[in-house]
Amino acid sequence: MEMKCVMVIDAELPTGLIANTAAVLALTLGKKIEEIIGPTVKDASGHSHIGITTTPLPILKGDSLKIKELRNKLYDEEFSELLVVDFSNAAQTTKNYEEYTEKISTFSANDLEYLGLALYGDKKKVNKLTGSMGLLR
Repeated sequence: MEMKCVMVIDAELPTGLIANTAAVLALTLGKKIEEIIGPTVKDASGHSHIGITTTPLPILKGDSLKIKELRNKLYDEEFSELLVVDFSNAAQTTKNYEEYTEKISTFSANDLEYLGLALYGDKKKVNKLTGSMGLLR
């Protein structure tokens, strides 16, 4: 099975929040998918460079409604094997992880507003969900 990884981020967010959302999603992907980061490499001068992603990671644009619809589809059994990382208003409005865990426990699925999602898994399924979305530029 060929694997694919994408991010979908709300293009209407300010640039700083877009960057922060991408960073948070990428950090979690790096932790959850062992093979996504390559080994340290050396340049011709013998200097080391810590491994970077071995997988293309397109960042697609959405808006809050499209991202919420996508998140809801990802709860379907058909997509249950995809790795899904979400970043919501519950996370973005807290100062630490303890605050985040307390806050998200008070939100229902309808209360959550998603700034972005990252998906990783079967390329066909990822494409089925995100194939019509344009790149965030």
